[in-house]
Amino acid sequence: MVKNQTTVTEFLLLGFLLDPRIQMLLFGLFSLFYVFTLLGNGTILGLISLDSRLHTPMYFFLSHLAVVNITYACNTVPQMLVNLLHPAKPISFAGCMMQTFLFLSFGHSECLLLVVMSYDRYVAICHPLQYTVIMTWRVCITLAITSWTCGSLLALVHVVLILRLPFCGPHEINHFFCEILSVLRLACADTWLNQVVIFAACVFILVGPLCLVLVSYSCILVAILRIQSGEGRRKAFSTCSSHLCVVGLFFGSAIVMYMAPKSRHPEELQKVLFLFYSFFNPMLNPLIYSLRNIEVKGALRRALCKESHS
Repeated sequence: MVKNQTTVTEFLLLGFLLDPRIQMLLFGLFSLFYVFTLLGNGTILGLISLDSRLHTPMYFFLSHLAVVNITYACNTVPQMLVNLLHPAKPISFAGCMMQTFLFLSFGHSECLLLVVMSYDRYVAICHPLQYTVIMTWRVCITLAITSWTCGSLLALVHVVLILRLPFCGPHEINHFFCEILSVLRLACADTWLNQVVIFAACVFILVGPLCLVLVSYSCILVAILRIQSGEGRRKAFSTCSSHLCVVGLFFGSAIVMYMAPKSRHPEELQKVLFLFYSFFNPMLNPLIYSLRNIEVKGALRRALCKESHS
């Protein structure tokens, strides 16, 4: 076992087992989506950094979410595009483990960032007079660093547990990137500990945060209904509805993938679910915020007007 484990130097990513013409079509389509993802999230980052009106805690956390979206896409999409052009493209063992670590780290961090963003909106709407006292920049930076650190440490635990396993073959991963469940299927040893840790992590990083988000927005909904001003109520609904769209897309797809019975999802269907989770979510997030958020649209309008005048 030890000898076989040490001889593993690479895996083969099978990607999408489709007709070559369909793969070329998907390559063009996904390349376009990838560009939109980078441009959309890059625009969000640029607007937040350039417009002083967006230098608030909410947009500070939104900028971190945009960074997660960009890194998410850069971690998985280029490899997927290469596989569409050259099926069964090999990836080194070290590169596979790094890709798994980054994917899990960004996913965990996004879960925690969404909780932090919901807490920020809860304080802003339910306790507006105390908002500047509670959500100081020191608190915001601490929450952001904690989200990134906890996400990375939890991902490191998963990777360390994978590294202890022997891989005797075959070395073909039926996926378009080194997703943790697909990698574990290749192990020639009992993976019960890995499965237990994954389930516990899902409870901690998915179910727990989702419950906190739902509690926060339930309190926010009650507070919004009490707002007398129609303008204030509309602004609160506009901001929170965009957050809820992101939360629903992210947690919904993640829970279906990691907590639903696997027998109900064939491997090809799981690829589609992961595609939505790791690809379409990062692309849709900036669209949701820019189309639903008045302040972001205003910042974009001011930036375009300033550019046209110059």
